[in-house]
Amino acid sequence: MPLSRRLTTGLGAATVATLAMITGAPLTVVAAPTPAHVTAARDAASWLAGEFTDGSLPGPFTPEDWGLTVDGLVALSATGVDAPTRKAATAQVAKHVRSYNSYDDWGFEGFTDGGATAKLLYAASAAGADPTDFGGYDLRKETLSLIAGADAGHQRGRITSRTTADSGPDASNTFDQSFAVLGLARSGDLPQDTVDFLVRQQCAAGGFRLYPDTADGPSPSCDEQPGATLDVDSTAMAVQALLAAAEDGAIGAGDAARKGAGWLVTQQHADGSFGGSGPTTGANSNSTGLAGQALAAAGRDDDAARAAKALAALQLTADNGGTASADAGAIAYNTDGLTAAKAKGITETDRDQWRRATAQALLGLAQVPLGRIGLDPPPTSPEPTPTPSGTASPTASPTTTGSPTPSATVTSPSQPPSPPTAAPTTTAAPTTTAVPTTAAVPTAAAPPSTTPAAPGLGGLPTTGAAITSYLLVALLLVGGGVTLLVLGRRRAG
Repeated sequence: MPLSRRLTTGLGAATVATLAMITGAPLTVVAAPTPAHVTAARDAASWLAGEFTDGSLPGPFTPEDWGLTVDGLVALSATGVDAPTRKAATAQVAKHVRSYNSYDDWGFEGFTDGGATAKLLYAASAAGADPTDFGGYDLRKETLSLIAGADAGHQRGRITSRTTADSGPDASNTFDQSFAVLGLARSGDLPQDTVDFLVRQQCAAGGFRLYPDTADGPSPSCDEQPGATLDVDSTAMAVQALLAAAEDGAIGAGDAARKGAGWLVTQQHADGSFGGSGPTTGANSNSTGLAGQALAAAGRDDDAARAAKALAALQLTADNGGTASADAGAIAYNTDGLTAAKAKGITETDRDQWRRATAQALLGLAQVPLGRIGLDPPPTSPEPTPTPSGTASPTASPTTTGSPTPSATVTSPSQPPSPPTAAPTTTAAPTTTAVPTTAAVPTAAAPPSTTPAAPGLGGLPTTGAAITSYLLVALLLVGGGVTLLVLGRRRAG
């Protein structure tokens, strides 16, 4: 074969190979957070780790709050902080699966909470544990069994709860659906039906509603629900779940995620913060943390950085903490909470709110997407992060003298809804991420079923600017130029 033909053929083959590589790369490249925000995230995680006792975080009325514990585990995993606490938390969550996703501890058998089950699936997968044998439970199989089938009509693909006459109706929502998509994508094949149902919760404006149900029953889609309320927290969760689904090859997920991220930008306040919906419409760190994390995952780097700046402004430090300086690293729910803590410290009544706010807020500082926690290395600060001093780990459930202050949206409680005769519950922070998670491995855990990305574009830390388009253009220009040169020489000869 003549050299010119060999050259042209080789360039063509290289172009095809490079195109294949590019099309297989992740949809977005997440820019690294600033060193200051990485340090702030690690300081927050260090404070939160000090709030754990024997692998769990307490609730306002109970010595262990398993939903909050999962949130804390995810937060520590996103930052890579305190491996012993992560390991202990993973082991404790695995031992208490039924305490979280059922009413068995209350004496009501037969109920399984679909959202809690999906959240546990995500947590086990992201923590490096085996989700098919987590505390002896196959969480992937259980989650799949709770996905509505073809006979459910327009509810097909929805994560549902297994209810009983005593448990009340199913209350699964967009948070739960997002966790189902994330967990199933992280643990094996992702059913397209689950993605399709999540996409139907998106209105034409780009935001997602929280609840599929209305007073007249479940509506087929967000646009078909009159006056549907679009929710920042739910949209942030859905965007991250759909980005993970898009990497898994799900149809329509990438476009819906980008549209959702665009809507989030329109909801951002001038100072970079976000508010939720309903009773949490005011700017708060829970909503800002989730939204900032989602914007970073979608490649909206400037907007994510503005959210991180707003979160850093709500963080206690040794210099600004006043009476609460011993709790340096903790992140307030809002400016009122920060001001009160500086004046009188973090009281036992308020400490639950600070735990919930910090667990979710620091995700917007670390900026590791939910779909990548445990797969990508946590961001590192340029110098060691000091452990906040004076943070005492609680040894018993806090004593509450009044109604705890709501710490975030009512969208996704850290615990399943309590049975009618159970102890009172409080409004909890949205479960996040996370559920929802990295290097922590429970004792005697089976090998992880989640396989990290192979070496290559998808396996490297996702930092810096996206360059795939530049590579493509450059390669095509070089290939085209050489081909024209060869053809020109042929004509000249």
